[in-house]
Amino acid sequence: MKIQIINGPNLNLLGVREPSIYGSTNIEDYIKELKTVYPDIEIDYYQSNVEGEIINKLHEVGFSYDGVVLNAGGYTHTSVAIADAIAAIKSPVVEVHISNIYAREEYRHVSLTGKNCQGVLTGFGLKGYRLAIESLLI
Repeated sequence: MKIQIINGPNLNLLGVREPSIYGSTNIEDYIKELKTVYPDIEIDYYQSNVEGEIINKLHEVGFSYDGVVLNAGGYTHTSVAIADAIAAIKSPVVEVHISNIYAREEYRHVSLTGKNCQGVLTGFGLKGYRLAIESLLI
């Protein structure tokens, strides 16, 4: 089984960016932990601050991977193009948000991408990535 984790803008700063919201663990350490928990799954990780690069990665893996875990960050609330890319691929996509987007600014309450995903997890911290992987195993 192959799962692609894709993180969007500013998520390269996990562990140092607003730890009261996003926690103090960096994503590289957490990905290593996930690979230990799921040794029989090939877990690939990709992060970009650029919308088009995220779309390109979805196109690249979206017909051959068993699933995609996507945290599009701020693009969740603004990107029709990423939403269209999710709709265009065959691999199921699970949207993840580390913070509870509904407990934050009002503009974060709307996910343009979520409607094209298999499901949306929000507010479980980094555990949301593990929960997303679990949902793809069902």
